[in-house]
Amino acid sequence: MTDISLRQELISTCLAMNASGINSGTSGNISVRTGDDSFLITPSGLPYETMTPDQVVSMNIDGSFDGAWKPSSEWRMHADLYRAREDAGAVLHCHAPHATAISCLRRDVPPFHYMIAITGASVIKCAKYALFGTQELSNAMIEAFGPSKACLLANHGMTCFSKDLTQVLKLGIEIENICQQYQLACTMGEPILLSDAEMAEAHSAFADYGVQPSKA
Repeated sequence: MTDISLRQELISTCLAMNASGINSGTSGNISVRTGDDSFLITPSGLPYETMTPDQVVSMNIDGSFDGAWKPSSEWRMHADLYRAREDAGAVLHCHAPHATAISCLRRDVPPFHYMIAITGASVIKCAKYALFGTQELSNAMIEAFGPSKACLLANHGMTCFSKDLTQVLKLGIEIENICQQYQLACTMGEPILLSDAEMAEAHSAFADYGVQPSKA
């Protein structure tokens, strides 16, 4: 894929993120890895509807960037995830309503549903609070991620990563769906949690989830 095509795909993913309802306005941000130490990220404060490929910012994980447009204020979270996780090909951060509501309670999402296994972990943890855009927030996020592909950010929202832009949007939507289900279940009582053995079965089942069988 050419650089211009990847930039356009990034914009299209941002538009789809807002259209899905997991984000509104310019509060979220998305990035995609372009090399071991480089990535493209949405610029700070620009509406996705009017964003052009040349406004997408090319960054290095050391914080340096090219062009006239400033990167998202949350660029540190993206850079640190690319540095910490080789399996991160794209990163999505948003203020999804249900995920954010749970984050404001500073709660983890426990194994009430097997779909949590899609994150690679059995719990969606909530990171400690820190001011947006700071290294302190990024550090707290990395700690909360652990082996997972997703976490909540206290009084803020959620962040997730996957192998590419298509998959990270799917994961972000699924996490918000999980958070909505958990919130609804909590209004009716205390959700019954799955055991470690039951979650281990779910993880095993997800090992080839979505993988197309090879042709003989």
